[in-house]
Amino acid sequence: MRYVTVTALSHPGLVRDHNEDSLVVGPWTLCGTVTENPQTLVFPLGTPLVVAVADGIGGQPGGEVASALVVRHLASYGPSMDSEEAVRDVLDVCNHAVYAAADRNPALTTMGTTVAGAVVLAESLLVFNVGDSRVLDASGDDLRRLSVDDSPPPAPGQRTTSLVTQALGGSPRFSAITPHVTMAPLAAVDRCLVCTDGLTDPVPEDTLGDLLRAHDGGRATFELWKCAIEAGGPDNITLALFGIGT
Repeated sequence: MRYVTVTALSHPGLVRDHNEDSLVVGPWTLCGTVTENPQTLVFPLGTPLVVAVADGIGGQPGGEVASALVVRHLASYGPSMDSEEAVRDVLDVCNHAVYAAADRNPALTTMGTTVAGAVVLAESLLVFNVGDSRVLDASGDDLRRLSVDDSPPPAPGQRTTSLVTQALGGSPRFSAITPHVTMAPLAAVDRCLVCTDGLTDPVPEDTLGDLLRAHDGGRATFELWKCAIEAGGPDNITLALFGIGT
């Protein structure tokens, strides 16, 4: 029997006073917490399995509320996310849910979150994102980006930017989203890293690739987190590394 092994970790970093990231792996969610030790979960391959991160937008109220709301919706709807259309529909539901929650509580007006992840199916992978959290193919020797950053070009001399051009919620009035959703054969993409920009902003993808070639599972997850911490840990760090086994 083939199975999916997912190893995940979430940490506030060294600068932020709390964690606005959330994580979903199948029915399991982790919201605004601290896990310095990687958590490993194993699932049989078959029923759609969603693995995703959500990064609450900093500088606006309720980022942790928005990210938690989104991953809980993904956990609930995950088994139904078996096509590109279904993924887009669920992300649209998530977007409406964030705006509805903000409408009910004026203190949460403009709260928002990015989201990025993958749905593991029996023979394929559905990759999705809104915002600048990322999904990276770690199957081969070279790390390959599968998600599409919703960000303006960085300023001259800068490698990254904290601005996003699309998110779930994040505006005073409802704004529709256009999620990035693609399908890839599982035979070609059988190991993936899903992460917030708290990992990819301080750590270049070349370095991430080196670490993933050297390590796997919980050790890889720990080494990735440690590298972000050693680079200053300027933001919340959340990541999930999953692979297919037999």
